[in-house]
Amino acid sequence: MIKVAKIKYLGGHRLRATFSDGMAGEYDFSGIVSEGGPTAEPLRDPAFFARVFLEDGAPTWPNGFDAAPGWLRSEIEAAGTLSREAAAWPRTLTSQGTTSV
Repeated sequence: MIKVAKIKYLGGHRLRATFSDGMAGEYDFSGIVSEGGPTAEPLRDPAFFARVFLEDGAPTWPNGFDAAPGWLRSEIEAAGTLSREAAAWPRTLTSQGTTSV
């Protein structure tokens, strides 16, 4: 089962999700929060939206609103922004105290 392993707030109503299989992408929740509804309404405030956290692999907000990881992944894939997460370059410390790649 795919879960969200990392979530990053990008501003406005956009998030970058990295999934448990190493794939990642961005999603704009503007359409969802503009549709309304009692649980989506607080998310209209970008400061509240930025309080996103992961609970059991799902992006979740303090009011209980959450996004199913499978749904989020399919939305990101449909938007064409799903790609392999860039791995950090391996770095080693040299004897001179500088970093080499």
